[in-house]
Amino acid sequence: MYLTHEIELFYILDILEIKRRRFFSLLKKYREDPEHFSISYGIKKSTRKISLAIEKNIIKELRIENRLIEDKNMPIRTYNYSYIRDQLWSKYQQKVSVPAIIKRAKKNNFY
Repeated sequence: MYLTHEIELFYILDILEIKRRRFFSLLKKYREDPEHFSISYGIKKSTRKISLAIEKNIIKELRIENRLIEDKNMPIRTYNYSYIRDQLWSKYQQKVSVPAIIKRAKKNNFY
């Protein structure tokens, strides 16, 4: 419809919820091969999930940290998520981001 000038560009951008640059990139791909053109996204598997083993180790390390926080003889009062990340790497060779650890901490009341 855009190619036949039936709809103005700003309406299409609003409907598709994309910017001009993305629209013209898609339009170029359409013009190159209209028969096989698709805007479907290629990734089928979620790339932002962590394994169950890593999840268990995060909880394990949060429990250790929690015991230190609850011990009145220890000067620790807050969670050190960077330390937990480092422990996961040194003990289990598991690489995890600090925001992923914080998300699990909130989910399991270790916040």
